[in-house]
Amino acid sequence: MAVLAEAQRQRQRQYEAQRRAAVAAQRQYEKDQREAQRAAVRGGKEALRAYQQGREADAARRTAELDGRVAELRGVLAAGLAGRPFRPADLREPVRLPAFDPGPLGVPIAMPDPARYQVPPPGGMQAFNPNARRQYDEQAAQANAHFQHDWQAAQAAEQQRLHQLAEYRAAFDAWADGQRRAAADRAALAQRLATDLRSGGADAVVELFETALRWRTDWPDGFPKDGTLGWDEARRQLVVDWQLPDAEIVPPTARIRYVKTDDRDTEVARSATDRKAVHREVLAQSALRVLAELFRTDADGLLASVVFNGYVEAVSPATGREEQRHLVSVTVGRDEFLAVDLERVEPVSCLVDGLRGRLSARPEKLEAVRTERLAAEVGGYRDAGGDEGGDEDPDLFEMDPIAFEELIAELFRRRGLRTRTTARSGDEGVDVLAEDPDPVTGGTIVIQAKRYRHTVPPTAVRDLDATMVRMGANRGILVTTSGFGPGSRRWVEGKPLTLVDGPMLLGLLKEHGLPGRLGGGPTSVPVPTSAPVPTLVSPVPTLVDVAAVAPAVPLSPGQNTVVPAAGLAEVCVRFGSAGAEADLTVLLLGADGKVRSDDDFVFYHQPSAERGAVTLHPKESGGGRTRETATLRVLGLPPAVHRITVSVNMDADSTATCGELRDAELEVRAADGSSWSFALPADPAISAMLVAELYRHHAGTPQEVWKLRAVGQGWADGLAGLARTHGVDVS
Repeated sequence: MAVLAEAQRQRQRQYEAQRRAAVAAQRQYEKDQREAQRAAVRGGKEALRAYQQGREADAARRTAELDGRVAELRGVLAAGLAGRPFRPADLREPVRLPAFDPGPLGVPIAMPDPARYQVPPPGGMQAFNPNARRQYDEQAAQANAHFQHDWQAAQAAEQQRLHQLAEYRAAFDAWADGQRRAAADRAALAQRLATDLRSGGADAVVELFETALRWRTDWPDGFPKDGTLGWDEARRQLVVDWQLPDAEIVPPTARIRYVKTDDRDTEVARSATDRKAVHREVLAQSALRVLAELFRTDADGLLASVVFNGYVEAVSPATGREEQRHLVSVTVGRDEFLAVDLERVEPVSCLVDGLRGRLSARPEKLEAVRTERLAAEVGGYRDAGGDEGGDEDPDLFEMDPIAFEELIAELFRRRGLRTRTTARSGDEGVDVLAEDPDPVTGGTIVIQAKRYRHTVPPTAVRDLDATMVRMGANRGILVTTSGFGPGSRRWVEGKPLTLVDGPMLLGLLKEHGLPGRLGGGPTSVPVPTSAPVPTLVSPVPTLVDVAAVAPAVPLSPGQNTVVPAAGLAEVCVRFGSAGAEADLTVLLLGADGKVRSDDDFVFYHQPSAERGAVTLHPKESGGGRTRETATLRVLGLPPAVHRITVSVNMDADSTATCGELRDAELEVRAADGSSWSFALPADPAISAMLVAELYRHHAGTPQEVWKLRAVGQGWADGLAGLARTHGVDVS
């Protein structure tokens, strides 16, 4: 037994020595590769100079973007003054719809040409040779089988194209019908406003001015457009509580600097003093702009004065729940405000000194100011979505659709979520976007609000499921005033979907002190809405290639580039090569560079992930080359995915290496037509190579963008080494 044990120990030591030698050899190889790259760069001074100039230009471009963002923030008031005042007649503007454009879906798939599959019969004396005749028959049968295969594949691709074309046409028609209905609703609202304003009443005045505040769409990205309005008819005073952006709206980075010695970008932080000054100016300009839009809308002189209270949403240190902190408050009369030349004032001085308003001295610390009067203190108020204050709860069935969505947003806001409505911005399939701030269980939640009297159909539940996946949300919630059938409840089993029916909704509203009842009440007309044209989803690649719309930009190892936001809807990755056969592999990685689970490993045995957001398509062959394509719908991935790696690995059942690949190239093409290419090096020492990666830059910040980087890192043990490095269980 002792001899056997010693033999086992010897084998174990030999195995460990071999493993250490393999690791050392791999490290030495990687070190030699890096040194070779450095030597190549050092040897080419012009290349180095061009590279550094490119990096400096990229840093200058990013700095210019930061400067542009600050300039946009400081131009809030000027942008508001440049637009014409709102008039109810604007609601009657006719809708202008674009003609239906099927794009690539309108191009039929070409069918195979039978002439290309013909085999010439034997001629001359060979025609009488039985062997030649038999060989001809075999070749003709093979050619016919090949033709039948290609014909069936092309027919299937054509049927898929027709199916997608019909779906897109139906989506376009539904969108167009929605636009026409919205135009009709706006015209009805204009008529009702004209009638109600002639007869007087608080509701008509509030509805006029809330529509005016909602009408403008040129506020900078990230600015909330939410608030509450109240009308004091005796004083002819409008009280407005309006949400303003917090200090995070100001970029924390002042500029990007490229350091040549370290070959890296460094972010130069914006000073706390500068951020505070910009934020205070944004608050002052926002207040002045809202006041200007109100008084400019008031062509009939309804307003004698306006009380403006600007607040931000903040977490209370005492309760841990969000509350309103008022950072701006001002009361100004009509004549006093119209006497101010807003195009020439310094905003902070105008608000504080000229109009005797209050502006927080330390808004970054959420230091609140005193308010004279709030909208909720005025008898009979409405929030900016249309909810009315008063003794009787509003009827949810008859509530303005936009007001209903605002009510749902407020409900989940009181439940501890950060929410915003999307009805007026036209987000497809989503009424409310919510963010759970919990660092462990939190994430994005999409909420759909259905103000129905009848049972919600299962199609609405399935649509929410698809929308949740498309937007990369963690959970979906469907809220209705009616109920759900058994089909809907079966659909949500095991899925991150929640159904809230009418009785449950009333209980939640009551629990959080919000009004609402089911039944009775007058009808109302929606505030104007708009929606974007449905996104055209290109068909999956078929035997017939679509011609490239722009030449691909070649990338070298280590080089990266920004992928335009318009191109992220669908990114097509295509790998083509001759010689030995290779496979395309895609990995979805978290912030730690590892997969979240084996489901994030996309290869020939598992060709999709995240419900089709990443899809690997079957290989195609022709002309001596093999092509394989993957489709990446980047916007459909959850925030937990920080990186998408694209790798090429040789057939695991063979001894082939990357050195046997000929003319191997990876091409990445985004939905906006941008494209890049990477020529794979023929390296005989490896059998798997990480070719390129898409990754979030400045992840989780307002400056987040997706970048593409060419890599070229390899593994001697092929797919197993690639998977093991990124956390895939290959045991």
